[in-house]
Amino acid sequence: MKKLKVLFFGIALLAGLSVSAGNGSNSEGAQDSKEARVNVYYFHTSSRCVTCRTIEEEAKLDVKELFGDKVGFMAYNLDEEAGEAKGKELGVNSQVLLIVKDKQKINITNQGFLYARTNPEKFKEVIEEKIRPLL
Repeated sequence: MKKLKVLFFGIALLAGLSVSAGNGSNSEGAQDSKEARVNVYYFHTSSRCVTCRTIEEEAKLDVKELFGDKVGFMAYNLDEEAGEAKGKELGVNSQVLLIVKDKQKINITNQGFLYARTNPEKFKEVIEEKIRPLL
């Protein structure tokens, strides 16, 4: 079953799943910023590789360093009840890294996989490039 999940995730990632998102609530101790006009959402499953963990760590650090409290960051585990509920609410069913402002959604999952481990400075640049115009 885990191999099937990993296979599905890989196919979904390559296919560039479309997802919808809105404002969310806190999970896993992530900072929830209801005042933030822009939020970053990271959805994952319990089974995570080093790259998956690095994407979350780097994105969270970069968002905080670049934007402080102006941008919220929330992480959700889709295998947990709260994460599953939030995922259903937002139409998310696999790992995804989204930047959301109102109804505008920017999916930067692919850039996370490309750069979070191998070129974290480039990943930080992508995050800044995508969020700055939304502020």
